[in-house]
Amino acid sequence: MTPAIDQARKAGVRFDILEYEHDASAESYGEEAAVKLGLSPDRVFKTLVVKLDSGALAVGIVAVTGKLNLKQMARAAGAKKAAMAEARDVERVTGYVLGGVSPLGQKKRLTTVVDASAQSLETLYVSAGRWKSPWRRMTC
Repeated sequence: MTPAIDQARKAGVRFDILEYEHDASAESYGEEAAVKLGLSPDRVFKTLVVKLDSGALAVGIVAVTGKLNLKQMARAAGAKKAAMAEARDVERVTGYVLGGVSPLGQKKRLTTVVDASAQSLETLYVSAGRWKSPWRRMTC
């Protein structure tokens, strides 16, 4: 199990585990997951980590079909500016491998902002964390 799955269980969150084999040549992890799992890409969300002008890290969760607006992300996190965080910082602070970062079960609790499009969804899909193998896990 991953820390995300463990945290979801402890919190009593209802979820299913969906698995697929990752293709190393895929350009987008989230879009690949949507296709391989037969899901609408508007319901599959990616977890992106940014560095705020204060130096703190924060998490933005957006549909894989969307793009994180850094100005809006900064504003929502109470900062003036935000930039994508360095890969080594993301992996160190979240405990996940880049491309398989889950919004759940991260090593350090970070300010997290979820795109408003998620409010209209009864179910959405996020990464449950990436193992050091070709398999990826998604939760719903």
